[in-house]
Amino acid sequence: MANPQSYVGSKISLISKSDVRYEGILYAIDAKESKVYLQDVRCFGTEDRRQEEPIPATDRVYNYIIFRGTDIKDLHVCEMPAPPQQPMQPMPQDPAIAGMGGGPQDPGYGMYGGDAQPGDQPDGKWT
Repeated sequence: MANPQSYVGSKISLISKSDVRYEGILYAIDAKESKVYLQDVRCFGTEDRRQEEPIPATDRVYNYIIFRGTDIKDLHVCEMPAPPQQPMQPMPQDPAIAGMGGGPQDPGYGMYGGDAQPGDQPDGKWT
């Protein structure tokens, strides 16, 4: 059996004992507390699983939901996580470098490197 932590980052479909289906990205598994943590979660309701008192789907995406393992009826992996990207090369040992980002995909790229502009700084000035 694979290590449960190896599924972190996978897209998961989970059905609760209330027959409500959820889909989200596996964030963590706490075996000791018997909990499953999903992030970016959508609720699809009971769909056709429950005829009496159906629960409708919602359009809302929840940042995260923590599920009790004892209340999970079914859980399966829809998609495995994307393979990890090539690791960033180590920072050169140059005392002139105060910081470094990964490039255009790095959220700080425009702020401190690449196509940074004076207006990108919080005070609008270069320091």
